[in-house]
Amino acid sequence: ADSNIISNASCTTNCLAPIAKAINDTVGIEQGSMTTIHAYTNDQNLSDVYHPDLYRARSATQSMIPTKTGAAKAVGLVLPELAGKLDGMSVRVPTINVSLVDFTFITKRDTTVAEINEIMKAASVGSMKDILQYNELPLVSIDFNHNPASSIFDSTQTKADGKLVKVMAWYDNEWGFSNRMLDQVKALGKYL
Repeated sequence: ADSNIISNASCTTNCLAPIAKAINDTVGIEQGSMTTIHAYTNDQNLSDVYHPDLYRARSATQSMIPTKTGAAKAVGLVLPELAGKLDGMSVRVPTINVSLVDFTFITKRDTTVAEINEIMKAASVGSMKDILQYNELPLVSIDFNHNPASSIFDSTQTKADGKLVKVMAWYDNEWGFSNRMLDQVKALGKYL
């Protein structure tokens, strides 16, 4: 009962959480939905085989596969003010590394592309430096391979119409997450 449990959640949670925090702390989030376009992982089949879940039975190297993610709900555990406000899904795609979060949300007040991008730029050089990066270039997934940040906000993809906003962020689902695990070990090492 006196135990403290810590978790590094998931690579997708680590990508979504910095964005959700920066936005919620400034213009607020009423409700949101995310989709992660996720590189296939080692728990997927490389060829079509039997599996009780017919989606999971399909070849990861040949298909885009809709599946579940707990990332949006996990953000609600890290940021309790967003608990119950976010939901999401995943589409596994036949790329070997680097994934993308597509996050659509309703803000508490009207906003603009310029304001959203400025919020994210400020967060990337402030308290979330090294966790969140800000991108202004026309880059694709392979360009973010081996990037240590958890979330690389892509300012070229921001859309806003009043309170309805869509943003995208890249993440190296292996290396970025590994860097957060290292951060966690370093932080815990202070208590040894």
